[in-house]
Amino acid sequence: MTVPAVASFTPKGPFSLASSIRFLEGFTPASHGHAAGDVLRMAFPADDGRGVIGCTVSQAETASAGAAGAGAPAPVTAEFTVHRGTGPAAHSAARAQIARILSLDVDGTGYPALGGSDPVVAGLQADYPGLRPPCFYTPYEAAAWAVIGNRVRRTQAAAIKARLARDHGRAVDVGGARLHTFPTPEVLRTIDHVTGLTSTKVERLHAIADAAFDGRLDAATLRAEPAESALRALRELPGIGPFSAELILIRGAGHPDIFPTAEPRVHQSMATEYALDAATAADPARLAAIADAWRPYRSWVALLLRARAHDRAAAQARI
Repeated sequence: MTVPAVASFTPKGPFSLASSIRFLEGFTPASHGHAAGDVLRMAFPADDGRGVIGCTVSQAETASAGAAGAGAPAPVTAEFTVHRGTGPAAHSAARAQIARILSLDVDGTGYPALGGSDPVVAGLQADYPGLRPPCFYTPYEAAAWAVIGNRVRRTQAAAIKARLARDHGRAVDVGGARLHTFPTPEVLRTIDHVTGLTSTKVERLHAIADAAFDGRLDAATLRAEPAESALRALRELPGIGPFSAELILIRGAGHPDIFPTAEPRVHQSMATEYALDAATAADPARLAAIADAWRPYRSWVALLLRARAHDRAAAQARI
C-alpha cells in the first residue's frame, strides 16, 4: 500500500517554481513537461533504483523570489507518493531527491551578490528571476539520455525516451494525471531491443543500468568527489564522453559549481554576452577563468546563459 506524504521546502536564496516550469517547457530531455498552471507534476525512478515516486510541486505566489533576492521566497510544497518503498527512510530519501531535482538542496543566499560585481550576471538574473537549474530526476536517467541522444536529433531522442517510459516504465497517478516513469535500472537491463536505437546503444544502456546498481551513478557520491575525479569516472562508462559526463554531474547529480568546458552553446552565449574577441571565445580555459567569478554557482550562471541563447534563437526563428 502506498502512503502519500507532504514535504515543505524553504528556499535559501531566490527560487521561483514558475521560472523552473517555464524553462522545463523547452527542455524535452528531462520529460518534466507535466504542468497545470503553477503546479509541476513529476514521476520518476527513486534514487535507490528500485522504487518510483510520483509528486506534485507548488509554490505560493510571491514577489520576493526575484533576482535581487529581497525578502524570503515562498515555501515550496511537494505532495508525493513512494511506490515500492514505505516508512520514514523512504520518505526522507524521496524528500531529498525532490529537493535536488529542483536545486533546492543548495544554499543560494549568496547568489544575488554575483550580480553586484558582474553586469552580465545581473542582467541574466533579472531576466530569469529565481531560476535555478531543474535537474534530471537522477544521474542514471541523465546518463541514459546521453546514450539515447548521441548523434540523433533531440526530438527523435525525446520520442525514444518517452516510448521507453510508456512501454517499460511504471504508470502512476499524479495530481489527476497518468504519468509513466522512465524504466528503473532493473527493468532497463532486461530490455533487448529498442526501436530507433542500435544494438550498441542498447548495450550501453545496459551498462548504465549496471553502473546505477553498482553505485557509480549515486548523486551524493558524485558531488562529494573532486569534480575532475567524478568526471573522469563518468567518462569510463560506455558511450559517455566529456559533454555527457558534464551533463550527468551538473544536471543529473545537481552539482552547483561546475563550469561546462564541453558545452559550446554556453561558450557561444558567453562570447555574445561578454562581447569577447574570437580568440577568447574559442579558448575554454580562458572562458573558465571568466567563470571563476561565478563561484560557487558556476553551474547556475551557465544555465542562465544557455537559457538566454535558447531564447535568442527562438526569437530569431520567429522573425
